[in-house]
Amino acid sequence: MTTQDKTPTPGDDQPIEERVTNRSAAPRSRAFTEFMAAHWAPTNGDLPARARAADFAATRRAALSKLFPGERLVIPAGPLKVRSNDTDYRFRPHSAFAHQTGLGVDHEPDAVLVYEPVEEGSGDQGSNHEVTLYFRPLAGRDTEMFYRDPRYGEFWIGPRPTLESLGAEYGIRTADLSELEVAITKNAGPQALGGIRIRLVRDVDLNVDALVDTSRYNTAVDLEESDKLDAALTEALSQARLVKDELEVENLRRSVDLTIDGFAEVIRSLPAALAHRRGERVVETAFFSQARIEGNDLGYDTIAACGNNATILHWISNNGPVEEGKLMLVDAGVEDDTLYTADITRTFPVNGKFSEVQARAYRIVLEAADAAFKAAVPGRKFHEVHDAAMQVLATRLHEWGLLPVAAEVSLSDEGGHHRRWMPHGTSHHLGLDVHDCAQAKKELYMDGVIEPGMVFTIEPGLYFKEEDLLIPEELRGIGIRIEDDVLITEDGNENLSAALPRTVEGIEAWMAEISR
Repeated sequence: MTTQDKTPTPGDDQPIEERVTNRSAAPRSRAFTEFMAAHWAPTNGDLPARARAADFAATRRAALSKLFPGERLVIPAGPLKVRSNDTDYRFRPHSAFAHQTGLGVDHEPDAVLVYEPVEEGSGDQGSNHEVTLYFRPLAGRDTEMFYRDPRYGEFWIGPRPTLESLGAEYGIRTADLSELEVAITKNAGPQALGGIRIRLVRDVDLNVDALVDTSRYNTAVDLEESDKLDAALTEALSQARLVKDELEVENLRRSVDLTIDGFAEVIRSLPAALAHRRGERVVETAFFSQARIEGNDLGYDTIAACGNNATILHWISNNGPVEEGKLMLVDAGVEDDTLYTADITRTFPVNGKFSEVQARAYRIVLEAADAAFKAAVPGRKFHEVHDAAMQVLATRLHEWGLLPVAAEVSLSDEGGHHRRWMPHGTSHHLGLDVHDCAQAKKELYMDGVIEPGMVFTIEPGLYFKEEDLLIPEELRGIGIRIEDDVLITEDGNENLSAALPRTVEGIEAWMAEISR
């Protein structure tokens, strides 16, 4: 029998999950093990200073605790995710976990935050819970994990915090991840029978989902009802981020400033982009360099779209050319080390000068954005920001002769014709997620009242596709969006991204200055 014909024998074959280690298996001799464990400098035992985020996160946890007295809350960070075979994507924790712990890039895969119910008012900061962070701590250099485990070993990925160091830095109880199962399942069961009800942020860590589901099944908990309880926790965690605290606003300001610097790099990249067959990719890369050098990463995939590609709302292929005479739309945001992201869009002429028709379309979008800013004040409804922008767009499109009906008809519930050229919303909340607070109730989001401390985008646009036969040929292939990040203040709002030019004249002058 040839090697190719031989059928593997299950009993003597290497387990499939172990085969990824074949490329670099370390020796297993006793001599090697002892040699690897010896003669390492001692680990620094000094505890880190308390992080500024610690007190803010403690306040957030106390607020969440008061919503769910007597219940155990489970918030996973999430596991590592395989990118290809035995390599993982860079880890980013679930946003609810990051918000409740204050952990930014000091995150831990597989970690889980557990709120253990105690007598009302006797918990952390007078809350109803004692909160513990469960994670996999540092493995000593005298352990085989140190050098054998390519996913978690310090030799492979660098040092991990100890239970004591992370607890000191973030002001939270810590425990070994090996204790998690007992922490989640002990005394779990129907409240009517004296058990503790569990609420879980689902679909973050499948292992934690399975642990909670098994516990519920074994204690005869109604699974359909439990799904509703879990959804309510996710909803509450999302709504908790609608109004940003002082630290969150600082984080967003920094992300916006880094993003503005990234747009300057985009302008500097235009000569190289014009010379490359995939110029959009050159632009994308220029911004990505800023995001990785000065921040943690991109907040979302960059849209770098020239010409007709700018009329594709979520164009992220970025493989088209950058051409003279066309407009370039760049929608990008830097996620800083706290994991908060900006979200800014600018549309500019590749050659530095708007044509007459480009400028006319651009000024309509800018007028719509300015109207939205006027509506973005405390006491107004969130949807009124969008309504204000649509009023301008419908009016100006009618004056331009593009609408088949009057602006009032287009703006009515029976109309909507203007939305052919502006089909998306004008605003969304911004924070740890680029589309933050997405699980909040409609009455608190779209129908919610604008409050000081909210941060959201204002981003009207017009998209005239090359294949659109309803518009003059001179407009076809023009896509324009102007997006800024706005902080609601006690007496109005502040444009956090105001340092990035947004008028026709301002953009032309800005491009000329950078290009000198």
